[in-house]
Amino acid sequence: MNVTQKLISSHLISGSMKPGEEIAISIDQTLTQDATGVMTYLEFEALGIPQKRARLSVSYIDHNMLQSGPENAEDQRFLQTIASKYGVYFSRPGNGISHQVHLERFARPGETLIGSDSHTPNAGAMGMLAIGAGGLSVAMAMAGKPFYMVMPHILRVNLNGRLLRWVTAKDIILEVLRRLTVWGGVGKILEYGGDGIKNLTLTERATITNMGVESGATTSVFPSDEQTRAFLKAQQRGSDWIPLEPDDDASYDEEIEIRLNKLEPLIATPSSPDNAIPVREVAGTPVNQVCIGSCVNSSFMDIMLVAGIFKGKRVHPDVAVTVSPGSRQTLLMISKNGALSNLISAGVRILECACGPCIGMGQAPPRGSVSLRTFNRNFPGRSGTPDDRIYLCSPVVAAVSAITGVITEPKEYFKRFTAHGLRSMVKLPQKYIIDDSMIIPPSKEPEKVTVERGPNIKPIPKKGALEESLRARVLLKVGDNVTTDDIMPAGAKTLPLRSNIPALSEYVFHRVDPTFSQRSKTVGSYVVMGGINYGQGSSREHAALAPMYLGLKVVLAKSFARIHRDNLINFGILPLIISSETYDSIEQDDELEFPYLAKEVREASELTFIGLKTGKTHKALHNLTEREREVILSGGLLNYLSGK
Repeated sequence: MNVTQKLISSHLISGSMKPGEEIAISIDQTLTQDATGVMTYLEFEALGIPQKRARLSVSYIDHNMLQSGPENAEDQRFLQTIASKYGVYFSRPGNGISHQVHLERFARPGETLIGSDSHTPNAGAMGMLAIGAGGLSVAMAMAGKPFYMVMPHILRVNLNGRLLRWVTAKDIILEVLRRLTVWGGVGKILEYGGDGIKNLTLTERATITNMGVESGATTSVFPSDEQTRAFLKAQQRGSDWIPLEPDDDASYDEEIEIRLNKLEPLIATPSSPDNAIPVREVAGTPVNQVCIGSCVNSSFMDIMLVAGIFKGKRVHPDVAVTVSPGSRQTLLMISKNGALSNLISAGVRILECACGPCIGMGQAPPRGSVSLRTFNRNFPGRSGTPDDRIYLCSPVVAAVSAITGVITEPKEYFKRFTAHGLRSMVKLPQKYIIDDSMIIPPSKEPEKVTVERGPNIKPIPKKGALEESLRARVLLKVGDNVTTDDIMPAGAKTLPLRSNIPALSEYVFHRVDPTFSQRSKTVGSYVVMGGINYGQGSSREHAALAPMYLGLKVVLAKSFARIHRDNLINFGILPLIISSETYDSIEQDDELEFPYLAKEVREASELTFIGLKTGKTHKALHNLTEREREVILSGGLLNYLSGK
């Protein structure tokens, strides 16, 4: 077996590991972050279970750090007290980004993890099966229930050779995205191998597994080898290590090869992570802002590399630069070894250990300017600035460009300014600073804990069982690669409302159509129509929950992103796959009738609906498993469970 098959088979509860078949696996660990966590714990409460049953659950605060009103602080009190009551560890604000801290302190090779954040596959660098999911799926795993998914195809990515000195792990994953695109990984797990992986440190591997989700992949996995062992030993967790590698005769559904010594520095141009081109093609473009950090590039190695480049240099006067260390551990270490001083002396602004600009929480760039970011997404408007020009690149490209004031090819920079090889700038520690004082264990007397609920926390909206027949308007028609940022925007204005669906629903599709929420209130039931890869991006179930609250019944699309499709089903919204011909023949504001909706979901794989404007009959596929049919017919997962 390959590594993925070993991980799945050791946790398999039901189903067969044949691509396309639904399987159920047991989950060892869960994680949440605060922007999705409040709803997750409300859902867990609704299950009526006195204590979490997963081996380990951790609640992180890393998104809603800005406290411009009481909402975020009150939500964090809720999260801390409910974690204490139900057996969950609580990582306090300032302790770091969930994925970076989890990698350092909790991830274990050979185990399974699901998290209410799409970048949970970050832990796949550790030889884990780590999958992003909606909050309700995470709540179910906390309750000891299995996680269901369709068995993916396994794509082996062979990394052979060795990186040139000015090329980084970020360039590897940008090359993967260039080849696969933002939908080419859908239905797949990316498993990395080849002789080149032995030279990639664990945090370099995490950069690759973290950003693999941008291809639509279910997750990404590395073997657990000596690099894994060295990292765990340095984190004083050596006993957590186990070897986990593919068998010599392991087979894969598909393979690609990347020759590392042929790679050059890449950059993703606006406004999609797969728009990767060589840096040299846009070299010389003036830069106004550089942001270094996010869960994909904020490790000790990343920050040390940047600090080494900035040592003795100054930020260009036309460029604003921020650095966000991924964890308090990293911040402590760079404060003790002098690297922090290098950054400050260079004119870099140090932000707190949090997601920050990556989720539109501050550092919105000026209109019309270029912002280089070491982040994992550059979807339009995600930065907080409409029509932004966000480029994604490695910390090396970001740092040298911050010094020169223009997008700069690292090879040319290092020829002119320094003889240092990149990797020689960073000496990884034999022992990291271990201080877990900001990770609060759950109470030993949970019955005495009172959960604190602020007035911003509202009940979970529910819907009734699936209608026997339905008449609804196409309230919005959108194109390909619509993101969950398009559906339910993040940022400083909306993130504090994540625990208040009635208030949050005012912003549904706000960037696409500011009138959407108000229009929905005049029609009752409605349909949304999309193109290829509808719902790519974040795991936020709010992109299903808030539209459902406004009356969304059905989404018609050419194809769906995995997590969003799961979230739609969890909340009783029917995802239907349509042909290009059907998509082209239906317009926004058309009225549709589904005369046999529940009957066809129950008995068939194909549904019938009629365009009332033309009288034309259309067909759509639901591709639901037997379990998913029952969930949809019940009106969502919570209804389904309460009826069992």
